[in-house]
Amino acid sequence: MASVKDQWLTKLRSEVREISPEEVRKILDSNGRPVALVDVREMDEFRQGSLPGAKHLPRGFIELRAEEGIPDKSCQVIAFCQSGVRSLFAAQSLRALGYENVSSMSGGFGRWKQNGHPFEVPQPPIRRGEGEGIPARLKSELERLRSEIRELSPADARDLLASGEPVSVADVREADEFRQGRIAGSIHLPRGFLEIQAEGKLLDPTRTYLVYSTEGVRSLLAADTLRRMGFTRVLSLAGGYARWEAEGHPVEVPEILTDRERERYMRHITMDEVGEAGQLILKKARILCIGAGGLGSPAAYYLAAAGVGTLGVVDYDVVDRSNLQRQILHSDERIGMLKTESAKRTLLGLNPDIRVVAHNERLTSDNVDRIFSQYDLVLDGCDNFPTRYLVNDACVKHKKPNVHGSIYRFEGQVTVFWPGKGPCYRCLYPEPPPPEMAPSCAEAGVLGVLPGIVGALEASEAIKIVLGKGSPLVGRLLTFDALETRFRELKLRRDPHCPYCADGKDFPGYTDYAFFCGV
Repeated sequence: MASVKDQWLTKLRSEVREISPEEVRKILDSNGRPVALVDVREMDEFRQGSLPGAKHLPRGFIELRAEEGIPDKSCQVIAFCQSGVRSLFAAQSLRALGYENVSSMSGGFGRWKQNGHPFEVPQPPIRRGEGEGIPARLKSELERLRSEIRELSPADARDLLASGEPVSVADVREADEFRQGRIAGSIHLPRGFLEIQAEGKLLDPTRTYLVYSTEGVRSLLAADTLRRMGFTRVLSLAGGYARWEAEGHPVEVPEILTDRERERYMRHITMDEVGEAGQLILKKARILCIGAGGLGSPAAYYLAAAGVGTLGVVDYDVVDRSNLQRQILHSDERIGMLKTESAKRTLLGLNPDIRVVAHNERLTSDNVDRIFSQYDLVLDGCDNFPTRYLVNDACVKHKKPNVHGSIYRFEGQVTVFWPGKGPCYRCLYPEPPPPEMAPSCAEAGVLGVLPGIVGALEASEAIKIVLGKGSPLVGRLLTFDALETRFRELKLRRDPHCPYCADGKDFPGYTDYAFFCGV
């Protein structure tokens, strides 16, 4: 069944005229009748650039400011946002206010800029209080909403939050307002994104939600929208955050992304499953990559691009020319350089805002506890059995997820060994194969692109685990045959007698892994 958001978008696209950036450019160049360009994005987005001469009228403020900003309701109005979705909802609101000729620019400012059309970096307007200059028409609408939506004073709201009743708090202000302070634990759900993000952030429509804005005006409008989306228990904070703070109730300054980070991760932030909150989780994450070779290279590269805040890389080898057919962290001029140093340079060159820790040492029983204790998750990209067993055993001991990948010629496989949730590596391979049955890449060769496919899958699994999204490959082995371009999935079962991960087993300690593997 389609979500409420998708149903609304389908309806809006049948009612609101969408025009391309090229059509907008022709209209602006025609010197015809006056056109009002309306940028409905948030202040932070507007500061990064806008169409020349556009009026800034954020989606969350349209009912409050439209008639002041666009007094002629008969003029042509072209609304735009970043991608062309919010502007559809904005166009609907403008039509409801009596504007006769409203269009939405498809693809938004992102497509306008991408297609090479001119833009400017405007001087941002001074933000006015949301209670200032409310039109008479809206005043009567707000009175109606106050008769239908329960408003709580800050004192009553604080008592409700302390009562133990399941209540979630939603802050519908824009990002620049949210950064100044919030009620502790608030979900940031800007009114401009409400119809787009509500179902992804407010997961239970029967739960009680306390909604607040700066002065309690936008929160009433937001509460009304949520009711129309099927949320049955929505409250509004009377007087908003300003009154809450003025009366001395506790507030907190949230950890936020910088403007530069927000721009870098915009494609993540626009996804309900990630958002700014998820990006902050990635920023705090600490992931250790075992190896800076074929698998570690693409995995670490994508994790760095995704904004994982701390990346550790363990390797003791140096760059060799034969590595360059598949190990994308390195380059020809770095032949002879430590792989950890080469990896660090590449990863920081891609994303200078993260921290890369180079562990230039062979992973052994003597140092594995010291290294693993610094990380939340391990991504195994090593190419030998002694290290695989050591990584498994250390992850079982420290209860850390182990995202495992391996490759051989044209074949690769990926799985997740997560202590307490599924089998470990020893459940799958109680004993290593004889050395002659498991030749290395140097002996058997490997298709150069294969590590990229498997390493990217490992990075995807790691990101899902960090964010708590989707279904990680726990108890499932995903195999890939590059010659046939075929994926297969095999079920894995936990060995109830596994000497390392069976229930009730004490950790037996590390062993002589080289001897165990017959190396």
